[in-house]
Amino acid sequence: MSVEIIQVNSPSEIKAFAKFPFELYKGNAYWVPPIIKDEMTSLNPKENPAMEYCDSIFWLAKKDGKIVGRIGAIINHKYNEKVGEKLGRFSRLEFINDAEVFTVLMDTAIDWLKKKGMKKAHGPLGFSNLDTQGMLIEGFDHIASVASVYHLPYYKSYMEKYGFEKENDWVEFRLTLGEKAREKGNRGSKLIARRYGFEVLRFQKTDELRPYVKDLFKILNEAFAVLPYVSPFNDKMIALYTEKYFKVINPKYVRMVKKDEEIIGFVVAVPSLSEAMQKAKGKLFPFGFVHILNAMKKPKVLDFFLTGVKPEFDNSGVAVILFAEIQEEMMSAGIDQMETTGIFEDNHNVISNWKNYEHIQHKRRRCFIKNI
Repeated sequence: MSVEIIQVNSPSEIKAFAKFPFELYKGNAYWVPPIIKDEMTSLNPKENPAMEYCDSIFWLAKKDGKIVGRIGAIINHKYNEKVGEKLGRFSRLEFINDAEVFTVLMDTAIDWLKKKGMKKAHGPLGFSNLDTQGMLIEGFDHIASVASVYHLPYYKSYMEKYGFEKENDWVEFRLTLGEKAREKGNRGSKLIARRYGFEVLRFQKTDELRPYVKDLFKILNEAFAVLPYVSPFNDKMIALYTEKYFKVINPKYVRMVKKDEEIIGFVVAVPSLSEAMQKAKGKLFPFGFVHILNAMKKPKVLDFFLTGVKPEFDNSGVAVILFAEIQEEMMSAGIDQMETTGIFEDNHNVISNWKNYEHIQHKRRRCFIKNI
């Protein structure tokens, strides 16, 4: 029986789209499920403010009456204006190991992008750089972090056979904090703080963070402006991501640096929630939230979720202070394991920092691109 494509419109179709990976990855020890409600919100024009400046459409694939794949297509007009190109994104691609299913899904997305006047397709990408980005191509035997992605090993070969090529790679690291890195970080941090008159802000309660949310996103917009796939966050997007992520932030692992009463840099690390999210099975209630709370209180691993420094302070050592601060918090909590989020493989300045740690580069994900 041939593959049937269904455009996602109704609430039940949106829910089916969000829940398909739960069937696809059932029994997989390394996939970390998202919260289903959050996924459904991201597909709803009434709830996702990115859809005000993005065109988007999503499809399900059925074969023999069963859902066997899904894909979305997104045109981020803000990003296209920034780079001066007609780029379309494919998004949230998931499919069984079946060439016909993959081809029909990708043909459907590409045809839609071409009709919209796009000249290239790239992805997997979401609505923003805090949405799903990249396809896992190395590290299938490592559990995903909540800030990363997981895919099945056969995906890459289907992409290449279809004619997609590498556009950019992100690499991820597992770091072990030892005394050498701790001492070096502390020495550097004290010297830099004295030299430039930097002040560190520490937090104990989530409510203490809220007054600084706009400062954080302002820095994020400035620091990430030159990076691929990034378009600025507006007030509505800031509100959406604040609501989404504040519930999983332990303020003890957040630091900000200010100079002359201005916030100039920040780091947000979060207790690893990967195992807790697996136990939650896509739902916060009735018991999912309990698993997440427990993981937040007694973490074994810390995920470095976001770091940003105002561009004019890039070379002043702000990042050294931020990492030294988080390291001290980790040591006091008995944590010596860190997971980095994706770093572009050519970001040698950041990657060189990991030489002070016992480290492994254990995951790689890719954004593919193809002329259409």
